[in-house]
Amino acid sequence: MPGAVREGLSEGRRSMAEQRPAGDRRKGLVLGVFVGKKEEGPVQFTEAGDAFDKVVSGKLRELLAISGPPLKKGKTRIFHGLHQDFSSVVVVGLGKKAVGVNDQENWNEDKENIRAAVAAGCRQVQDLEVPCVEVDPCGDAQAAAEGAALGLYEYDELKQKKKPVVDVQLHGSDGAEAWRKGLIYAKGQNLARSLMEGPANHITPTRFAEIIEKKLKSVSRDATVHVRDKSWIEAKEMGSFLSVAKGSDEPPVFLELHYKGSCDASEPPVVFVGKGITFDSGGISIKPSANMDAMRADMGGAATICSAIVTAAELKLPINLIGLTPLCENMPSGKANKPGDVVKAMNGKTIQVDNTDAEGRLVLADALCYAHSFNPRAIVDAATLTGAMDIALGSAATGVFTNSHQLWNYLYEASILTGDRVWRMPLFEHYTKQMTDCQLADINNLGKYRSGGACTAAAFLKEFVTAPHWAHLDIAGVMGNKDEIPYLRKGMAGRPTRTLVEFIARLSQDKQAFRK
Repeated sequence: MPGAVREGLSEGRRSMAEQRPAGDRRKGLVLGVFVGKKEEGPVQFTEAGDAFDKVVSGKLRELLAISGPPLKKGKTRIFHGLHQDFSSVVVVGLGKKAVGVNDQENWNEDKENIRAAVAAGCRQVQDLEVPCVEVDPCGDAQAAAEGAALGLYEYDELKQKKKPVVDVQLHGSDGAEAWRKGLIYAKGQNLARSLMEGPANHITPTRFAEIIEKKLKSVSRDATVHVRDKSWIEAKEMGSFLSVAKGSDEPPVFLELHYKGSCDASEPPVVFVGKGITFDSGGISIKPSANMDAMRADMGGAATICSAIVTAAELKLPINLIGLTPLCENMPSGKANKPGDVVKAMNGKTIQVDNTDAEGRLVLADALCYAHSFNPRAIVDAATLTGAMDIALGSAATGVFTNSHQLWNYLYEASILTGDRVWRMPLFEHYTKQMTDCQLADINNLGKYRSGGACTAAAFLKEFVTAPHWAHLDIAGVMGNKDEIPYLRKGMAGRPTRTLVEFIARLSQDKQAFRK
């Protein structure tokens, strides 16, 4: 199991781990406890915790009782010298036992509690520079693995001083397969986090494509990667995409991923489309300078859908997938789009560009048109599209706009399990009219009114979709994490990668879903 985590480490982090003294055999242990039947009464151990307490002749229970009040959800307590195999034992609070799905919160509370608690425990072990930790499965080994691997991740690739590497292992043998699955899910989200966090001069369109091609080919022989250049984009008459790309000296790339996991090669694929703006200055409609550095993550849609496909391939899910990511920068050069320009998309529709900072919809328009050429079962696009989405939902959930109740249900049910929630938003004709009431072209890239910005952006995209099962995920609000998600450190969040993976996994078991 440690190897599964180490795969995501850079060479610098590996060398750091190798420099540790050969005799450093310290190991940590993270164990969970539930709130007792009476909140002020004694805590209830997990099976693993109870077994360990018996090994140490009840000493753990005794120390917990005298070291403070009953351990609350998400809190930790650390003990040393309890057992010769573990230099440190961290006990973590899991809250109430067997709470299940919380209908108000729209997630499985048990899983979320485990993720948060295990992450907190593993970080304590990391702070002690203990090189290895065994983790109690806490009744859900997948959630425990996700909490451990997500909680320990921090982007420090470009720093000389890095956080200590901690190898995470399952404590005991119960749930070994679920544990492995959880590590892979977390590794997928961490890949998206690393891509989003990387500076724009390091993660260019070309470099982004190179990283994903290497990752996908390393996990599956059933994958094909096409890195399309400017001449191909021009041949496809993707004028909307090219109009954004032309403002930058960085050449555009249209990245096309194919994963054929189904035993039936002719089975229609699910097509994912991701906005890949590797830096968004706003173009001529330039953004304020404050916090513009965060726009290195404006390719979060591309990062999450590509990472989800890489993860699905590593899990060997029996489904055919295609990923499409138009990659470019949005810069304010003399060649850039000007407000009032009119460009033509792949499907022949003309677009009046009244705000060059509404560029995400321009690159997605051509990618959505192209997606239809694959006879898709469903099309799902993801994009850090609008600040309005952040205003509407904040970081609580991804906004989903869809023309398919069935597709919505799949995404919603997946999000309950992952805790990375989605919330359905409207696709009313009310918003479409605000986009098509256009002076110079078929459609404007800017809404007639300021209100409902996330909804008018989705209505714009809808004009380039004819497929009966399509969903647009506006992930602007969940792009970063400050302190809202306790098992993610501050920084780019890589959300909702795990929800997309779970969606794919569930769909791979239902061959009849989304059949026309």
